[in-house]
Amino acid sequence: MKALVAPLSLMAAFAATAAVAEPVVYDFDPSHSQIVFEYEHLGFSTSTGVINGVTGKVTLDAENPANSSVEASFDLANMVTVAPDLDKHLRTADFFGENTTGTFKSTSVALDDDDEAKVTGDLTINGVTKPVTLDVDLKKKAQHPMSGKEAVGFDAETEIKRSEFNLGAMVPAISDEVEIKIAVEASAAQ
Repeated sequence: MKALVAPLSLMAAFAATAAVAEPVVYDFDPSHSQIVFEYEHLGFSTSTGVINGVTGKVTLDAENPANSSVEASFDLANMVTVAPDLDKHLRTADFFGENTTGTFKSTSVALDDDDEAKVTGDLTINGVTKPVTLDVDLKKKAQHPMSGKEAVGFDAETEIKRSEFNLGAMVPAISDEVEIKIAVEASAAQ
């Protein structure tokens, strides 16, 4: 779930342009924010899935980037894989069952350079919370051409072991490691 929430690499870009600025809150655009995950299937193929409709907010503090934060949630009922039967199976007790909401809440932000950061936080999936670090890249910060609002875009990556979130059915035939890529588009909150 590497790309789950992609915020704070933008901090350096803000720091370069703002002398004394208040933190800015950006709301995710769920229509343009998603999680893509990959895993190995029986050693024969790499399978993928998408979780659409990721919601949340990013708070960017240009004066002190370490004070920036991210909160995100995603509904696993919005998950789509390569096959409808697999989608149904993932919603059984073998995997997610009734636990359909996942969340991420940052605990620290460390800039790598002007447009990259490591965002560490608590990822909760299937009722289990574990620390995860996202490698975040700032894609763009500009006025959104449609809304006219200030907007930001991020890509993030991470890797988790599904068994650590009580999702270990069929390990090791189906890989325990899941690569996660996250795309977030967010606009300044009203």
